[in-house]
Amino acid sequence: MADDSIAVVDLERCQPDRCNYECINYCPPNRTGKECIVTREDRHGDDDDSYDGRPEQVSISEDICLGETCGICVEVCPFDAIQIINLPQELDEAPVHRYGENTFALYGLPIPRDGRVTGLLGPNGIGKTTAVHVLAGELVPNRGAFDEEPSWERVLETYRGSELQDYLESVIDGDVTVARKPQYIDAIPDQFDGVTAELLETTDERGRLDELIDRLGIGQIIDNPIDSISGGELQRVAIAACLARDADVYFLDEITPYLDIGQRMTVARVIRELTAEEGRSMLVVEHDLAILDLLTDVTHLGYGEPGAFGVITVPRSTKAGINEYLSGYLENENVRIRESSITFDTHAPRDAILDEPLVSYPEAKHRFGDDGFELKIEAGDIYRNEVLGIVGPNGIGKTTFARILAGELEPTGGEVDLDLTVSYKPQYVETEQPLTVETYLSMVTDEFGASHWETELARPLQLPRLYERLLTDLSGGERQRVAIAACLSESADLYLLDEPSAHLDVEQRVGATTAIRRFADRVETTVMVIDHDIYMIDLLADRLLVFEGEPAVDGHVDAPRSMRDGMNAFLAELEVTFRRDERTGRPRINKPGSQLDREQKRLGEYYYVIED
Repeated sequence: MADDSIAVVDLERCQPDRCNYECINYCPPNRTGKECIVTREDRHGDDDDSYDGRPEQVSISEDICLGETCGICVEVCPFDAIQIINLPQELDEAPVHRYGENTFALYGLPIPRDGRVTGLLGPNGIGKTTAVHVLAGELVPNRGAFDEEPSWERVLETYRGSELQDYLESVIDGDVTVARKPQYIDAIPDQFDGVTAELLETTDERGRLDELIDRLGIGQIIDNPIDSISGGELQRVAIAACLARDADVYFLDEITPYLDIGQRMTVARVIRELTAEEGRSMLVVEHDLAILDLLTDVTHLGYGEPGAFGVITVPRSTKAGINEYLSGYLENENVRIRESSITFDTHAPRDAILDEPLVSYPEAKHRFGDDGFELKIEAGDIYRNEVLGIVGPNGIGKTTFARILAGELEPTGGEVDLDLTVSYKPQYVETEQPLTVETYLSMVTDEFGASHWETELARPLQLPRLYERLLTDLSGGERQRVAIAACLSESADLYLLDEPSAHLDVEQRVGATTAIRRFADRVETTVMVIDHDIYMIDLLADRLLVFEGEPAVDGHVDAPRSMRDGMNAFLAELEVTFRRDERTGRPRINKPGSQLDREQKRLGEYYYVIED
């Protein structure tokens, strides 16, 4: 194989007990007597434990393989378990780390910088978290020599004379201390059994914990067991625990899942202030482009083939980096990472085509207990064939409203009897069933596997490679995509998706948006989407329902509004203004107190302003 190609075997998909070794039998080098594709037992012997997987699974010799120009093994594998990939021609270095034979390879590392916030943007599955583990000193990279014991000495020799040598040497010697917030916070309750305050107190190394608790709004839950708090509360606890430590470099792996826009802005301000006031270094992995844009000084981009290889680029300004990423073409690297660009409307948002109402709901209210949270609902219409965006803080009654529409909850004031069937994707996706994705989805809909279902749902949601996987083995983002498909595959009058963007990368969010929009148009049905990602709402919604009030105390929702009116009302409540990037039309948050921020607030135009 050429030096710029790799072979990857997905050991979760490779099932030799269910195939006839088509890859071995049809491989051209094999048919000339060479041992390009053989079983791992034949390659290594039955007593060699230096590789992962089962001995009867296949091993591909990258020295013998003909590369992507052949690709016969890829085509004949019945389980889509093999990838032969041509690496970018400009990639002339050894991998930073490779997990094993025919497995994922990472190329390049980001570099934290003193007193700056560095961003890392890229798809899921291309090694961003692996890069963080290396930079935190938790993983010794093997420079592609997966069959040898890795050592920091060899790593430092590789990076001699570079910024990375200085940084890694300082981490190894203990001259630079690090703190890390993990990507998947859901695992925290499995690792810590106790009250939230007990967890946080173990991290208070700078004497700033009380301030962080107050700023992040988690004071009311610190006496609660860690396994009883919500996802948004757990996310803020994890951020507080990381930032309370006395570290030189902080690694924050996805800070926005489960947080509303106001909470995201608060977290961004806390991070910026810690960086500016104390000169700490931050590296933030994030998919919310608006927050990444506001928060970071420079950004590294990641690209590649998820699960196969990933490349981390040199840094560029965050604005230029995000725009290049959306365009799908990286100029410095001369690499196209996406077939088409992601663009946004640069005009005021379209007016919804108000056809026949699906439902007209009356004024109502609901109170939980005598002194509990109360939601007041103004009368309104929901139309057929529209996508209705729902925005507002956490704890303001959005899910309560949805349950009332679905008939699951009787209002305590007024009568709402809409006789609707609702397909609902909840905020937190639980998957306890030990079923394959294929089995699960075929149980949900008879249309599974049909050409239109594959085109309109499976491919935009990147589902085919998940079909053989068990639901219980899926990552957060994979569970999310399966849940979206399942929700849209039900037969219903109204489809309600609660936070479909959570744990999805930029491409996956666009794919989910495409699937939802096409579904609404094709079926001529109504979809309601609750989400905190401004980009997704901007691309998706025809009109908005804006929830206002005091979280956990009282909430209020008016009738649906146009996108312009709704966004202006919503952002005015948050005191946040957006402008449009002149190149891509993407929404960008104005720096608080900037000239443009002040001017837009004076005009009452919080959202749709084009950059000069």
